[in-house]
Amino acid sequence: MRAYVIFNVVLISMSTIGAAVVLATVRPPARRRPRWLLLTPLLFGSILLVIRGAPGMVENLLMVSGIRRGGFVGVADISTGEFWTGIGINTYFFAGAVLLVGTTVSYGRRSGNPSR
Repeated sequence: MRAYVIFNVVLISMSTIGAAVVLATVRPPARRRPRWLLLTPLLFGSILLVIRGAPGMVENLLMVSGIRRGGFVGVADISTGEFWTGIGINTYFFAGAVLLVGTTVSYGRRSGNPSR
């Protein structure tokens, strides 16, 4: 139970910090901050989400096509609810990866050129 609580606290903290960092990229006070202060967590978050999101989308394709109904490691006889839950979670992480990578690239370009 303790490990579960610690895991959830870490996840909630990472999500909160990520949201604050993304919001800071479009707020005027962020221009006074060193570039690395926002770019480092953006890069770290992008890498984590790509590592989780890209295989998740491959898993979605395997599940939807019927090649592997339970995904990479799941059992073949999952319920309809488990099937759609897996599809939803994997899509959520993939969408997060696409959006955060886009935000990271955009911020990197905008913050790298002081004339803008």
